[in-house]
Order: sequence, then C-alpha cells, then structure tokens
Amino acid sequence: MADPNDRVPENVPGTYYVDTNCIDCDVCRDTSPDNFTRADRGGYSFVFKQPQTDAERALCEEALLACPVEAIGDDG
Repeated sequence: MADPNDRVPENVPGTYYVDTNCIDCDVCRDTSPDNFTRADRGGYSFVFKQPQTDAERALCEEALLACPVEAIGDDG
C-alpha cells in the first residue's frame, strides 16, 4: 500500500499520488498516460494531472490496482 507520507515531490495535489516505492515499470503511464508521467531525472512516475472525468478516474484506479509494488495511492 502506498504511503501518503512518502509521496514523490512532483505529484500534483489531489487524490492520486505515487510514492518512493515506484520502480519505473511503465504500468501507470501505459494505463493512464493522461495522468501519469515519468520523472526522467529520478527514474520514477508521478501524477502530473489529477483525473477530471469518470474515464480518467477509472484508468487511474486500474493503474493503482496493476502497480506491481503498490506505489500508487488514492486519498479519495
């Protein structure tokens, strides 16, 4: 389970976030490219845009469930 106290700093404020357990596997970026992107310098993903539609929320939730290291959190 992602730790809300261990979020990567690039996350935009909001419900979804990525923590420092991210292994840069591409799952979230492939699943929800409108919401997740890569921090090239750090080699991990982060939420650059919070979901604004039901479709985006569904894809963010799918990414959360598919994350192999449970680095995606949802405070909603």
